Amino acid sequence: MPDNKNIFFKKKILIYGLGKSGLSAYKFLKSNNQIYLYDDKKIDIKDSALKKRFKSYDEITKTKVDYIIISPGINIKACKLKKFLKKNLKKINTDLDIFFSSYSKNKNITITGTNGKSTTTKILYEVLKQQKLDVRLVGNIGNPILSEKNIKNKTIFVIEASSYQLEYSKLFKAKLAAILNISPDHLERHKTLKNYVEAKFKLIKNQTKKDYAIINGKNSYIKKHLKNKHFLPKIIKVGQYDKIISLKKLDNPYFLTEGNKENLNFVLEISKILKIKRKDVLKRIKNFNGLKYRQQIIYKSKKLTIINDSKATSFSSSASILKSLKNVHWIVGGLAKKGDKLLLSKNDCKNIKAYIFGNNRGVFIDALKNIVRYESFTDLKFLVKKIFKDLNSINHQNHQIILFSPSAASFDKFKNFEERGKYFNNLIEKFS
Repeated sequence: MPDNKNIFFKKKILIYGLGKSGLSAYKFLKSNNQIYLYDDKKIDIKDSALKKRFKSYDEITKTKVDYIIISPGINIKACKLKKFLKKNLKKINTDLDIFFSSYSKNKNITITGTNGKSTTTKILYEVLKQQKLDVRLVGNIGNPILSEKNIKNKTIFVIEASSYQLEYSKLFKAKLAAILNISPDHLERHKTLKNYVEAKFKLIKNQTKKDYAIINGKNSYIKKHLKNKHFLPKIIKVGQYDKIISLKKLDNPYFLTEGNKENLNFVLEISKILKIKRKDVLKRIKNFNGLKYRQQIIYKSKKLTIINDSKATSFSSSASILKSLKNVHWIVGGLAKKGDKLLLSKNDCKNIKAYIFGNNRGVFIDALKNIVRYESFTDLKFLVKKIFKDLNSINHQNHQIILFSPSAASFDKFKNFEERGKYFNNLIEKFS
């Protein structure tokens, strides 16, 4: 790895994409560099300093820069500057690279995977915070990594990293890395499963012998990739069903699903490396309530539980909770992901009825019709109304579950999964 000290100092730098990470990179770099700004979308810039640095397409393509800082949401093969980027591939970096160039001596714990990243990152952050450590929650969760202030040598970063961030990073290295699991996802961007897996493994590819990599030892895609590659860090394999905790003693229903048991196993393994006592970890997570819109119980009575799992954007992210529940009215639909499949059998789904919604519902019907009973709806509002009508019209002796776990991206109708989750909550308030 090249010496990256002061690599982003007194340079000409293009920041491509003015979302949260792009703006934080601008604020971090502006005082010591010549900064140019560009975004594919038309942005109403009111800040005069920002406006001066914003360049047109023609201006950018004629400008020579030392580095290009690209936002995670930009696909370099399908964006307005794709020809310019193709000529300057070696100059592309990310906010993770800027962070590492400035804070390489700080301990960073970086977590990736297809499912469970946000939950695992949040649990670990809470555990470290309880130890009265100076810990920051950044990346895909919390603040953009370059927006943190008052950083000291003892500051610890807990980072959630997506395949999009890792794909374009060149310098970034984690002292402690975790790959929770891998299943087909984001293939509309990465094109092939191989590319997606390699983007995830980039997290440990840059590590040294002094670093740790904690990986899921039972995930087929991870096992296959490990078999064909050699990596330098100390690799610790975490099993999906390791009997390392007593769930009865923990007494937290949030960890009854297989996915959350797996997340908890990773937190315990990382805590062990950090020399945090298990009893302290279990004490903190005993009252962990999960994340908003991730398997979040929004209503509970003797007869009915309603769960908002809007953050579930693929079948694999819904499968774990589906397997753990009975008498489920599963609301599913949205923008289907390329290559996604529900890896549950008909027997696994015998106590599930699917309610499929949205313009993309034909894709979900084809995927589910031989596995689960279903009804189809154009409108989510009418769907929710119909579920409550069904529940009120028959006498249910068994406890019923309404599970909003779309297994799809939200961009067909909503800005993001948060907006989708909020909309669902409003519907529940209206009809319940």
